[in-house]
Amino acid sequence: MSSDRRFRGPIDLHTHSRVSDGTESPSELVTAAAVAGLGTVALTDHDSTAGWAEAGVAAVENGITLIPGMELSTRVGWASVHLLAYLFDPADAALLAETERIRVARLLRAEEMVERIGHDYALDWDDVLGQTNPGATVGRPHIADALVARGHALDRSAAFAGILHWKAGYYQPHYAPDPLLGIQLVVAAGGVPVIAHPATRSRTDVELESRMAAYADAGLFGLEIDHRENTDEGKERLRRVAERYGLRLTGSSDYHGAGKPNRLGENTTAPEVLDALIERGTGSAPVYPAAR
Repeated sequence: MSSDRRFRGPIDLHTHSRVSDGTESPSELVTAAAVAGLGTVALTDHDSTAGWAEAGVAAVENGITLIPGMELSTRVGWASVHLLAYLFDPADAALLAETERIRVARLLRAEEMVERIGHDYALDWDDVLGQTNPGATVGRPHIADALVARGHALDRSAAFAGILHWKAGYYQPHYAPDPLLGIQLVVAAGGVPVIAHPATRSRTDVELESRMAAYADAGLFGLEIDHRENTDEGKERLRRVAERYGLRLTGSSDYHGAGKPNRLGENTTAPEVLDALIERGTGSAPVYPAAR
């Protein structure tokens, strides 16, 4: 154990609040993390840091450590690649400009998808807004919730497996930077980038592996291996990749409250990995509980 370690485990480095597509406020999420027995939690809303301040207050109140973060949208071709970013400067101009561009593109994409779905199902933009909190990063999960509210899907997962699946014909891509640019932006903002759930069943996984040397050279810190969507075969393959390029391995829940079946702490990160992550991050600092 690091002699100056100020956090405790278990450690969950991937969660979402209502600022993006979770169902709880940042403070409710942090409280739920404490109730679940976590000692450290990262808030990683999509393309937004708007929940950091509220989550920080709740972390101090609940006696757990908060790692400020974000899940940055990036893309390889038409395939989404999510980049977890930790401890970066939330006021960095270049990163702010890019996240604003992504959020605008997400909004336009959502409006276009709703218009297309509305030709075949009773659904309009007001239905989606009714499922969205002010200032939230609007995305497909909010469309899914609107479909559920309208009775077109049993739950969010069913909506994604049905109407919102790309095979249904309503899917629209949105702008996102290449992962290499995303990594460069995060590192330039003093942050620590980790590729989220990079071992699913997608052909993109193999494409990512072919680019990993460039990502590592640009400052990629690690790979989120322990995640319920990663396959066992993919995890073993990427463990070898991580060893080859000196990348760290993380584990997380990808918790969304009631929006997904994922549970807080179902996968966790080793304390020594968080030690290294904190040492690397220079753009912002963890929020630690008060000394006892």
